[in-house]
Amino acid sequence: MTRNQGRHRFSRRTKLTAGLAGLALATGLAVAISTTGDQGTAQADGADKSLFVDITKQGRNVKAPRPERDATTGTFGVDCGRNENGHFNPDNFIAQPGVRNGAQHLHDYVGNVTTDADSTDESLLEGDTTCKNGDKSTYFWPVVRIDTEDEGGEPGQPANAQVECPDVKRKLREVPRQARAEVDRNLTALKDQVAEANTKLKSINVDDPGAVNNQVLKPLRDKRSATINRIADAIDRVAQRPRGLQRLAPCTVKDGDAEDVKVADEQREAEPDAPEKGDGKSASDENELPGNEGDIQRPEVVDISFRGSPVGKVTAMPQFLRVLYGDAKVSTNGTKNARNSWTCTGFEDKVLINKYPICPQGSKVKRVHDFASCWDGKNTDSANHRDHIVYPDQNGRCPKGFRAVPQLRISLTYNIPRDVQANGQYAVDAFPEEEHNPFSDHDDFANVMSDEIMQRVVNCINSGKKCRE
Repeated sequence: MTRNQGRHRFSRRTKLTAGLAGLALATGLAVAISTTGDQGTAQADGADKSLFVDITKQGRNVKAPRPERDATTGTFGVDCGRNENGHFNPDNFIAQPGVRNGAQHLHDYVGNVTTDADSTDESLLEGDTTCKNGDKSTYFWPVVRIDTEDEGGEPGQPANAQVECPDVKRKLREVPRQARAEVDRNLTALKDQVAEANTKLKSINVDDPGAVNNQVLKPLRDKRSATINRIADAIDRVAQRPRGLQRLAPCTVKDGDAEDVKVADEQREAEPDAPEKGDGKSASDENELPGNEGDIQRPEVVDISFRGSPVGKVTAMPQFLRVLYGDAKVSTNGTKNARNSWTCTGFEDKVLINKYPICPQGSKVKRVHDFASCWDGKNTDSANHRDHIVYPDQNGRCPKGFRAVPQLRISLTYNIPRDVQANGQYAVDAFPEEEHNPFSDHDDFANVMSDEIMQRVVNCINSGKKCRE
């Protein structure tokens, strides 16, 4: 298992890492961090072991409303990736607009790549997206981390260091048929370059940032830059030249040194098409969050889908509708808005709990977030960000004056080793006072779909189809 050995619990500085699954970069900055801790915040380090339970010993508790004759049974899935572009920040423009680090914990983003504390309806509408169908909505949730660090550990050699690079292919949504062969050849070349760099990495001291940068990262960046330019040229000959590809050239190394950030950042400043402020933000030193420590785990699966109502048809969500799931401050606000979010694959229809699950062999940790789906028909937001959209009752009916809209479900599956689960060494990022309480799990959504996409969602659900874009 990849881990940072030798991070001191109370004195370590930010260090590049990427956890088990690895994390790709979109801007050349490190996308995974182990944050600084100190004596004053040590009580927030890690989750209490009593918060971890064997999922196989939990009773059934998932009860779905009985579908009525007019139930809408269709589903509409949106493929927005798994945050391969490394978009992280500790902001929440819905609950705390304009406040940097307002969340005090790191959020994982898919969809709109510009989302940060300063996001507005207008900026989101102008932003790019990771969603394949062009959905510019923003979907974000607190990251999950693994922290196997022992207090006072001595410096050691990082294990299984590997080069991690942004996914250029995902940036190319529609490659013209005339350019496809040349583009595919160059995409293969990018893979070969990474393989060559990983081979080179094995022959050097990965604790020496100078060697890593000069012998691996810089030469790789130059090769990728030339190859990416050939891809852009191939498309440019028959269609509009893709923008922003060159900022995908820099790579980093899992369990490397913070010097990698400096070198990559210098390269980013030199790029003529570097992203504007707020575009594709990545985790960096400015995001050090005391109390939230460990290796960020990118979900193995991010499943975003919209579902119907058990009692009738759904109507379109208005553009810019804000919807919250769960409560990030359950210790302060109580459990009224908190939700049972945690389960294991294979148990989704039986058990949802408010503790961290320990899954049986072959099963994986999963978070299931079902958003409110009864809209007041007027407002896209409200003072508490909840009154304008609420949950249906136990029979699936909306309150008087509210109408059913497509219900968003975000499911996140993680490949967390079973020994880490059993040892209570994974946790969700949280406000310090929550002390990683799994009941504080939450999720945020702002609808920035075009009217055309939203109409496809509604038509698919109301016609009982299974659609995915």
